[in-house]
Amino acid sequence: MPDVFQVAIRTSLAVVVLFTITKLLGKRQVSQLSLFEYITGITLGNLVAYISMDLQTKWYLGIVGLMVWSLFSLGIEFLQLKSKKMRDFLDSKATVLIKDGKVLEDNLKKERLTTDELMEQLRKKMAFRIADVEFAIMEPSGDINVLLKRENQPITAKHLGIKVGPEQEPQAVIMDGKIMDEPLATMGLSRQWLNMELEKKGVAIENVFLGQVDTYGLLYLDLFDDQIKVPFPQEKESAFVLLKKCEADLMSFELATKDEKAKAMYKQCVDRMAKIIEETRPYLYR
Repeated sequence: MPDVFQVAIRTSLAVVVLFTITKLLGKRQVSQLSLFEYITGITLGNLVAYISMDLQTKWYLGIVGLMVWSLFSLGIEFLQLKSKKMRDFLDSKATVLIKDGKVLEDNLKKERLTTDELMEQLRKKMAFRIADVEFAIMEPSGDINVLLKRENQPITAKHLGIKVGPEQEPQAVIMDGKIMDEPLATMGLSRQWLNMELEKKGVAIENVFLGQVDTYGLLYLDLFDDQIKVPFPQEKESAFVLLKKCEADLMSFELATKDEKAKAMYKQCVDRMAKIIEETRPYLYR
């Protein structure tokens, strides 16, 4: 058999085997690989090159090497899942770099991290001053996570005592001008509803690059033609304004009437409307 065909067949076989092994070993980003997983990746690549190009040796020996490395890697991952000591040995432990606002110089030296590198990583976490950092730790993956001092942390709705509605994952219901039926069903919606929403906005389905529905059932559209402006959904704001208008009308009725029974009834309605507004505010007001 000509060498060209041998290389082609060996390479195809090696790709199939490597793909299968990769699926078995799982998927991680390069920055999340442990030291052993990094070495395994390099070794598997070398073995695949050996299988593909070394025509003077028996190809199946390379396959055996791939299988042994793969089984060994699976065994190591199993031990890591079962044993904290194995995880610490293979991945190492996290290292505290800043504690109580103080830089731990000895730990910086241990991780061979310079002050400039530390400052670079802090800036990536939007911490431009060490004085703003309460705690920083280097993870086994090499990432540095930062906890800002309480006075420097962003204010959230919880800090203000505001209850907000739960958020669900937005679903892409239109991609490249095509309706995606599965995400629509996930949101409990239908094609008829989608077509009606598109008609209200005056947009044809084939002109939509991407359409998303959020947890409140509002449709957001991005068109192929960026010059066309699609109105932003205002249903929640309109509903909130309508409730506030009803509350104001009831207050005016209460003030206008001289009948004590009617005044008491309107007062009761105002209180009930205020309670409704307070309960729905997290869902309607942005």
